[in-house]
Amino acid sequence: MPGLLNLPPFPEDVPTHPLLVVDYELILKRNQAEIDKLWKAATELGFWYLKNHGVEDEAAQMFEMGAETMKLPLDEKMKYEQGDDGISFGYKAAGANATDETGALDTVEFINVAKDDALAWPGKVHREYPSAVNARMESTIKPFVQKSLGVNNTLLAVLGGKLGLPEGTLEKLHLFEESSGSEARCIKNPPRPGGISEEKAAIGAHTDFGSLSFLHNRLGGLQVMVPGTTDWQYVKPIPGYAICNLGDAMSIFSGGILRSNLHRVVPPPKEQGYFERWSLVFFTRPGYSVVLRPLSDESPVIAEAVANAPAGKYDTGATAKDWFARRIKNQRIKNRTGPETWRASRGTEHQPSAY
Repeated sequence: MPGLLNLPPFPEDVPTHPLLVVDYELILKRNQAEIDKLWKAATELGFWYLKNHGVEDEAAQMFEMGAETMKLPLDEKMKYEQGDDGISFGYKAAGANATDETGALDTVEFINVAKDDALAWPGKVHREYPSAVNARMESTIKPFVQKSLGVNNTLLAVLGGKLGLPEGTLEKLHLFEESSGSEARCIKNPPRPGGISEEKAAIGAHTDFGSLSFLHNRLGGLQVMVPGTTDWQYVKPIPGYAICNLGDAMSIFSGGILRSNLHRVVPPPKEQGYFERWSLVFFTRPGYSVVLRPLSDESPVIAEAVANAPAGKYDTGATAKDWFARRIKNQRIKNRTGPETWRASRGTEHQPSAY
């Protein structure tokens, strides 16, 4: 099964960035010290480890689903390709996206399953999926989506409280009933034992499109740009720990109080680079109709942050659906007309080092 082979340990002699460890069981109990730790992570780096989240078994089964799907013939998978119109759900082949403004191609393939399709199964909201996905929808994908939603929504509720928002405010922006870009993604990256140059990445530097990402992986490769620098450092995978990070929407809703940090994926370091890298993410994103704007009218804390920011910095004028589609569409290599296409795919951390 992907991710559970006898993998070499993460090397000790590569630069890593320490993440705070948040205990989900203590968050559920609304332990104040743990809430303060979550807040520190969310405002300083926007990344943290999450332990005791209770989704390990479901994640292991999702890796199996991913492996079964990736083993299908390419022509079969391509029948369910996500396309070039700004839709994320479905299969994405390696080389379909640019990783930088030069048009360098990505190396990963993945399958995205919409939250809406998983919860509506056997009904359909957005699209059809490969047979290997359908076979696992009820037993594997739906339970993973449901549990991931529970974890992410709990974390969002706690962050909303710290932002001074009325209870339920953020939950209303992420209603289960409203169609959204929320999705589960299983990613396969081929072995790259030779490593990679600083300019070439498996998945280019980016901020996440939505609100909160819940990541499971067993090999290194994820890197964060250390705030205030242009340095990339690995995030060390720890068995049993998920990695969470905030996306553009939460940065915008909070008037920049919460951080949506630049990150990228490169091949695993040293001996780990001889193995396929599998990862699994659940992305919580706002409902399609939600306008991405600071929630200043609902929180004096956010209002103060916005007042101290450059005028209009967080007023996107875009719905979550439009923001999501713009970013996806302009990453697609078939839509590329030049460096400006890549730049048009950028999020809240738009800066040259992200190109």
